Amino acid sequence: MKIQKILSALVLVFISFIATAQKNELGKVTVAELEEKAHAIDPSAAAAILFRKGEVRFEYSQENGFVMKTEVKTKIKIYKKEGYEWANYFIPIYLLGDSAERVNVSDAITYNLENGKIVKTKMKSDGEFDEKVNKFWGRKKIALPNVKEGSIVEYSFVITSPNFGKLFDWSFQSTIPVNYSEFKTYIPQYYVYNANQKGFIFPKVVVEKNNRTLNYIYREGSVPGGSIIHSASQEKLDFEETRTTYTAENLPAMKDEIFVNNVENYTSSISHELSMVKYPNAPLKSYSTDWEAVTKKIYNYDDFGPELKKTGYFEDDITTALKGVTAREEIIATIFSYVKSNVKWNGFNDYSCHDGVKQAYKNKTGNTAEINLMLTAMLRFAGIDSNPVLISTRSNGIAIFPNRTAFNYVISAVETDKGLILLDATEKYSTPNVLPLRDLNWFGRLIRKDGTSDQVELTPKTVDKVNSNIYYKINQDATVEGKIRKQLTDHSALIFRQNKIALAKETYLEELENKNNSIEISEYVRENDLDLSKPIVETYVFKDTRDVEVINDKIYVTPLLFLTMKENVFKLDKREYPIDFGYPFQEKYLVNMDIPEGYVVESLPKPINMVTGDGIGSFKYMIANADNKIQVSIVFEISTAIVGADYYDIVKDFYQKIVDKLNEKVVLIKK
Repeated sequence: MKIQKILSALVLVFISFIATAQKNELGKVTVAELEEKAHAIDPSAAAAILFRKGEVRFEYSQENGFVMKTEVKTKIKIYKKEGYEWANYFIPIYLLGDSAERVNVSDAITYNLENGKIVKTKMKSDGEFDEKVNKFWGRKKIALPNVKEGSIVEYSFVITSPNFGKLFDWSFQSTIPVNYSEFKTYIPQYYVYNANQKGFIFPKVVVEKNNRTLNYIYREGSVPGGSIIHSASQEKLDFEETRTTYTAENLPAMKDEIFVNNVENYTSSISHELSMVKYPNAPLKSYSTDWEAVTKKIYNYDDFGPELKKTGYFEDDITTALKGVTAREEIIATIFSYVKSNVKWNGFNDYSCHDGVKQAYKNKTGNTAEINLMLTAMLRFAGIDSNPVLISTRSNGIAIFPNRTAFNYVISAVETDKGLILLDATEKYSTPNVLPLRDLNWFGRLIRKDGTSDQVELTPKTVDKVNSNIYYKINQDATVEGKIRKQLTDHSALIFRQNKIALAKETYLEELENKNNSIEISEYVRENDLDLSKPIVETYVFKDTRDVEVINDKIYVTPLLFLTMKENVFKLDKREYPIDFGYPFQEKYLVNMDIPEGYVVESLPKPINMVTGDGIGSFKYMIANADNKIQVSIVFEISTAIVGADYYDIVKDFYQKIVDKLNEKVVLIKK
């Protein structure tokens, strides 16, 4: 009896295994899957990845030696119209020279349920097209047809690449739920990769060693992985291959929230970068091992270090620009301004020059490397101790592990006794140590001529300040008339200049009125638009008809009127990734309010002085009444730009208390 039960159990396990295996293959779509109206675990999801499987293999050909093939298969369920975008996908492709990659898309099908039957719609040739991003990179785009609520879409693709520097980056999680994710790598013993995992969910990992035999034609001076020159004899090579399988199931959607630099930094994922190559009968080649090795290798690239040595193309112009300038700070400011004014950023990020600094100077346009390596070379020419700093932009992710592909950008740094002065000449509105927000991504790596390097903290130390002085009077009819003077410094000024200066005045004022509860604005004046050494200052008169309430002869008003923070920006119950404010900031408000004739103060909010502890933030609210005039002073400061996830509850509660206090009413009553 016991044996029968065991056999029955084994049969059930076997059947379950077969069902799971079939479920995670393309073409196995069921009526039940198509009838499903919502995701079982996350009913709010607009779509879900039912499975995604990837394999990376190394194959050998007589013509090219080893080539890397990456195959990806994906099956997605669309629940809502908002999920239609998941029927589109793009694959990045390297385009240049002998390193060019090829992509082949297949099995791209949309499944729908019509009159109880499964209907397949295959993607036609017009659903697949190529797009060139720049001379290095392109994208293969696919758009599956006939997508509706309830559809299931499937596709697979194979990337054939001669580049072994890094494997296909694999994300187990996504912004929608993932039922099953699997990634396999088959690595010959000749290649050693560093595997770097990110995120808070770790996949199950199984590692197996297998023996492989490779039959190839031996050609003089050639081994697998090398170039082929002359024909010779048939040979056989036995080698070991490591198969690593990563699997994860029932992964929740990554929920984006305010103050996240890049949610992909915290998404469960794995990347592989080449560390060493060990071909038979050839010396070992080392690549990424530690940050010193990585940065030294990058510095020695033809399109990096040697570009810094080129000076002839700018020497006369810089000598003229610096005529009469002797102070160190003025020299830095003059050269920084010169580069920003004369060479425009073309929008491409890279730490490698595409066309070279000389061509960029001639064309008056270049990528991040060309502009900021040029800036570094000019500063050195003027006797300033300047070096490049490799960084990874926010959109590229945090450079956590030592590898060459972690970086995608370069800025310049001047070393002084008081610390570094960081410069990015791609942003015309930036100033020394006020970098564009895209640069503020934890840490960079400074490289010197002698090959040494240092970690550079990119988070600003200076507190960004926004000061608002507000005067207004409340009229008998509950309307408010007043005047505001607002001053923005550092990053607030930079962001304002980036987003608002180019707008027509009428457009900007309409935005400002709508943003502030439909107030009416007149007598608008703005100062220092293009004087980057000074703060942005806005002054305007306003009329507010919506932020004062009259109930039973009592007037109710929040002191900040339309500037009041209405709700807590932190909404998640739990957060697993850091809060990244970008930079420390302080918001200061000084309010002077005139009470209407015939009214007196019945009640005022109580003063409060809050500090979070551990130096994260503070909030001070002071209020006083004298001679029918109310004065309010509010200072809100976040002193730590990046706050760990374990402080989330504290920060959320801190913000909620601020919201509660700012929404408390001043109550006026008739005499």
